Amino acid sequence: MEKTAGIIIIGNEILSGKVRDINSPYLTDELRALGVNVLRISIIPDDIDEIGREVSEFSKKFDYAFTAGGVGPTHDDVTMAGIAKGFGLRIMRHPRLEEILRSRYGDSINDTILKMAEVPEGADIIVNKDLWLPAVYFKNIYIFPGIPKYLKMRFDAVKERFRCNPFLLRKVFIKAHETDIAPALYRVVETNPNVMVGSYPIIDNSQYKVMVTLESKREDSLNRAFSYLIEQLPEEIVIRAE
Repeated sequence: MEKTAGIIIIGNEILSGKVRDINSPYLTDELRALGVNVLRISIIPDDIDEIGREVSEFSKKFDYAFTAGGVGPTHDDVTMAGIAKGFGLRIMRHPRLEEILRSRYGDSINDTILKMAEVPEGADIIVNKDLWLPAVYFKNIYIFPGIPKYLKMRFDAVKERFRCNPFLLRKVFIKAHETDIAPALYRVVETNPNVMVGSYPIIDNSQYKVMVTLESKREDSLNRAFSYLIEQLPEEIVIRAE
């Protein structure tokens, strides 16, 4: 069965334009390669109530929910509190996270640092030798930092648990306008329900004007749709297929 995911980017700095979001494109690419279908990306502010509502909704709608941002030691790091509120739970210090932080910081430990050990009640961690601070998850929600380098490190440490049947992809490059091939695409969609069909205009390319993509997790369905599409198109407009 297909696995689905939603991504929630948390941070006033994204919404105000001070920082550019590169985490959602990264997660989308990685999840797609793992066979997970990303169905929604949301960007929300550092607001406990908003975080709680959004994460609760994503957790219900998708197999996996991924959050990025708001898990540091400062006043605006409220993701853990938001998730807890969304599920009607309290925040607690995870004993293993607290132990790791105390070991790392020694005598300089304080409540600000220990905030990074706070998680929603019932949350668990994923310990990995490549991470000094484990990844945190709660139910089907995976909670990542907003700093891209740290997010990538944590995702890389846990990504194999999301792997499922891969998406298979075929591409057809066409020297014609979308209006010329739209009827053929409609026929492909109508007769191949297990295949996702995309049509993307290519600007300023002398060889072709449109790239059509066909995607499916079923090789037989993909091959059938691909053959049907080629049959529907005049041979002279098909530049190449891959």
